[in-house]
Amino acid sequence: MWRRVASVSHFTFAHKSIVNNKDVCKFKFWEAFTTEIPRKEKGTFQSDKTPFITFVLGGPGSGKGTQCVKIVENFGFTHLSAGDLLRREIASNSADGTMILNTIKEGKIVPSELTIRLIQKEMESSDNYKFLIDGFPRSEENRIAFEQIIGAEPDIVLFFDCPEDEMVKRVLNRNQGRVDDNIDTIKKRLKVFAALNLPVVEHYLEKGKLYKINAVGTVDEIYKQVYPVFASFNFEQQVRA
Repeated sequence: MWRRVASVSHFTFAHKSIVNNKDVCKFKFWEAFTTEIPRKEKGTFQSDKTPFITFVLGGPGSGKGTQCVKIVENFGFTHLSAGDLLRREIASNSADGTMILNTIKEGKIVPSELTIRLIQKEMESSDNYKFLIDGFPRSEENRIAFEQIIGAEPDIVLFFDCPEDEMVKRVLNRNQGRVDDNIDTIKKRLKVFAALNLPVVEHYLEKGKLYKINAVGTVDEIYKQVYPVFASFNFEQQVRA
């Protein structure tokens, strides 16, 4: 498991944070990765660049997945949806998949170690270094486990803030045939989200890493708030054919 070990500098940039009135945020970048016991062979992580991790948070139906697609298109990130990874495991009919399915039906959160293991596997097999981790962490326990197991904090955190009635309407309208897209399960998920995810949002707000996005409006209107966050890092933008 990769652990960041040496701080080399603080990168300071000016931006208009939607969360607070501070114009300057500091982000710590790290020099290298090493491994914990059991040790992995050098080169397990495919990219030779330090990973840039973005947590993408928001309730079910907040539109974060749609915005992730646009970020991928414009800035070349790899999109890792915790929900998609879990549903893929369910479809595999594994013992873990059965446990995940039952947990989701009850509106509860899947054990941190399992979700993190799925995310870590995708990160280590990727040749990219820019990651959008969508829908995780969902609780403080998730957050702490991620930082301990992966050995890294996110560089930035997006929080898509959307009213509950709007999220319910969107989830019911998307009709994707998902096991967790019915009114009873949606209400359970929103209750769990409010109780467990908001402390995570507050944690990253206090650390100056949170960007709060008003998730009401058209896809393009919402993306106008998202685009400047990533443009400020001068990532190479993708050229469309």
